[in-house]
Amino acid sequence: MGYNVAIDGPAGAGKSTIAKLVAKEKGYIYVDTGAMYRGLAIHFLKKGVDPEDKKAVAEACKDAEVTIGYENGIQQIYLNGENVTGMLRTEEVGNMASKTSAIPEVRNKLLDLQRSLAKEKDVIMDGRDIGTNILPDADVKIYLTASVETRAKRRFDELKEKGEDCSLEEISKDIRERDERDMTREIAPLRKAEDAVLVDSSNMTIPEVVDAICSYCR
Repeated sequence: MGYNVAIDGPAGAGKSTIAKLVAKEKGYIYVDTGAMYRGLAIHFLKKGVDPEDKKAVAEACKDAEVTIGYENGIQQIYLNGENVTGMLRTEEVGNMASKTSAIPEVRNKLLDLQRSLAKEKDVIMDGRDIGTNILPDADVKIYLTASVETRAKRRFDELKEKGEDCSLEEISKDIRERDERDMTREIAPLRKAEDAVLVDSSNMTIPEVVDAICSYCR
């Protein structure tokens, strides 16, 4: 039986960055569930599927196979055998993933893979509903958040560093809309599990957040 750590929180809270560092520190396998949804989102974009058309999204799931692998300890996402890891972090893919991740067929497609990994390995998993839905019996549950302003600034700096043209105002608007979608969706909405520890990273450095979370883990 694996030892499981669940990190939930809103978009841009730094979940992936923190989870990867905690995994390295503790020797866990890092499972980025958001990347799996983004892998499926790439499939929908390639097929020209309208995210509002739930029937079309459900149908498109049938010929998509998302798997994960590890190269030098780093998670890779494969879509129908193609490594799509380098395409996952665009705004277009993120928005498609946010709009389609609440659709039951999309969630069911990935749920078994996520749970079987957690059963077999010591994993740290991050997403929107890990502690509330995917791994409700996780050994440690963390709800990692930060203010909208902090999250938008982090994303803005990240995109600028990549040389992308972006607007802080637009990014803030996108984050607020994504929070609203994630928190109000009917299936597995984003919320803090009752037994989760709240960690607000607005005024914390990355090492401070990692240390705080590691202190709750075995």
